Amino acid sequence: MNTPTVHPQWSSRLAFVLAATGSAVGLGNIWKFPYVVGENGGGAFVLVYLACIFLMGIPILMAESMLGRLGRRSPVATMQHLVTEQKAFKGWALIGWNGVLASALVLSFYAVIGGWSLAYVVHALSGDFTLDPASTEPAIAVIGGIFSDLLANPLELLLWHSLFMLIVIGIVGRGVRQGLERSITWLMPMLFILLLVLVGYAMTTGEFMRGVTFLFRPNFADLSGQAMLAALGHAAFTLSIGIGVMMAYGSYLPDSVNIPRTVISIALLDVVVALLAGLAIFPIVFAEGLQVGEGPGLIFVTLPLAFAQMGDWVAGLNVSLMVASLFFLLLAIAAITSAISMLEPVVEWLEEQKGLSRLSGTLLGGGVIWFVGIATLLSFNLWDKFYPLAALGIERTFFQLFDFLVSNLMMPLGGLAIVLFAGWVIPRATLEQQLPVSQTAFNLLYLLLRWITPAGVALVFFYQLIR
Repeated sequence: MNTPTVHPQWSSRLAFVLAATGSAVGLGNIWKFPYVVGENGGGAFVLVYLACIFLMGIPILMAESMLGRLGRRSPVATMQHLVTEQKAFKGWALIGWNGVLASALVLSFYAVIGGWSLAYVVHALSGDFTLDPASTEPAIAVIGGIFSDLLANPLELLLWHSLFMLIVIGIVGRGVRQGLERSITWLMPMLFILLLVLVGYAMTTGEFMRGVTFLFRPNFADLSGQAMLAALGHAAFTLSIGIGVMMAYGSYLPDSVNIPRTVISIALLDVVVALLAGLAIFPIVFAEGLQVGEGPGLIFVTLPLAFAQMGDWVAGLNVSLMVASLFFLLLAIAAITSAISMLEPVVEWLEEQKGLSRLSGTLLGGGVIWFVGIATLLSFNLWDKFYPLAALGIERTFFQLFDFLVSNLMMPLGGLAIVLFAGWVIPRATLEQQLPVSQTAFNLLYLLLRWITPAGVALVFFYQLIR
């Protein structure tokens, strides 16, 4: 049975769906998904990615939400409670600590990249992506210079990083209903509207069907074993599994909410956003004669270059300024909705374990994360050749170390431990009570939780270590 909650609860199933979708929908959908698809051949990769979402992502999301609702506490306290209740090996409690630490570490560098999106909103509104026809300087030099200048300026990066964290702290500090829920009910519809507007514009480029074909027509000759593993890894990344977010959000979930139905809704919305992002981005890239496999620079260099080349005025509107501004506003909103979910497990723990008020816990947790993020932003300029673990033969900057630690170790290990704990430690009767589906569907879900999903996560984990 669920333990009594010491926290407020979501006001409705819709509020939880929007909040959890906001957590899942972030830079992974709009920044990472298009370039990963571009690097791995398009439609065949998308097909494998969708299979991974349903075979790996959904079972882990269900398990993590269920554990959060069973414990009704922060991830740390939830796992301690469940371990005691089930008389399980005490090491399982590390799942909670891993979640809180991973979410804090992710946010420390995620906020820096989120700051880039805020900076690009200002650049777009200022017309910096509208090229001067009289200029003889190559467009790629102008657009690439904007990004290079941003990364090279630690004070400017600090300004945007700080502003991004202030927005996140301001939302989380207002609490579950007044902060998280109220902001999400505005931000998520706005995100979908902006996406649909950009897809509508993409339909006018003349290359929309080429984008559709690239995204949805599978060519399995282009699908390598490495691409299949990349699809598996991206499915885990985009749903933010294994970092305590869904456990924290699940702790606010009323008993009346059907977890399987709700989690499937979240996963479907997450997939829809990723596919809409692809439909918005690929036709624009194709129309401007650019490459879809440009890697991380697709969003911050290649797309602004595409925006710069569409600078005609139509019906009194500067198309370049309008489309670029809408796109980077969309990117900033997606980053914020994910970031507030990453701060929540930390704040929830500080409230419970340290007795801090909501506001004090948010300021303390957010302040520490902001400070750690300074090491990331310096990794792109003053400390770009500083490798803190060079003595061990590891030549990675702070940002590269943080990213490797979370993406390659903490997230896959956290997801693996969560699904194993749910499948092997939580009694089957409890699972049936918490995950009400038909008997046939439950048998399949039970098979996934105990065998198939752990095997998939383990495969990603070992691949990340050896590549």
